[in-house]
Amino acid sequence: MASKKEISITVELDDDNIPEKIDWNATDKEGEGIEDCKAMLLSIWDPEQQDTLRLDLWTKEMTVDEMKVFFHQTLVTMADTFQNATEEESMAEDMRDFTSYFAEKMEIVE
Repeated sequence: MASKKEISITVELDDDNIPEKIDWNATDKEGEGIEDCKAMLLSIWDPEQQDTLRLDLWTKEMTVDEMKVFFHQTLVTMADTFQNATEEESMAEDMRDFTSYFAEKMEIVE
C-alpha cells in the first residue's frame, strides 16, 4: 500500500492582507506540533499549462538581512535539487557559483 504524507500551512493576515503569522506542519517533519516561520516560497508545477504556480509569503517581522540569508539558502538548495533531479552536474555547479557571488554581494558570511 502506498503511503500518504500531508503538509499544512496556515497564514494569518492583517486588515491589509499582509501576513502577520505563518505556521506549518507536516506528517513526516522532525519534532511534533505546529512550527512558526517568517517566510515561505512554494512552487508547484502545472503539467497541463506547463507553468509554475508560485506562492511567496513573508511576515512583517522578516528583516531584510534574514531575507538575504533565506534567499541564499534557497538558491543553494535549488542547485542541489536541480542536480539530483536532472543529473546536470555542470549547470548545478554554475548555479552554486552564482550563490557564492550572491552571498558575496549581499555580504552574507558562508
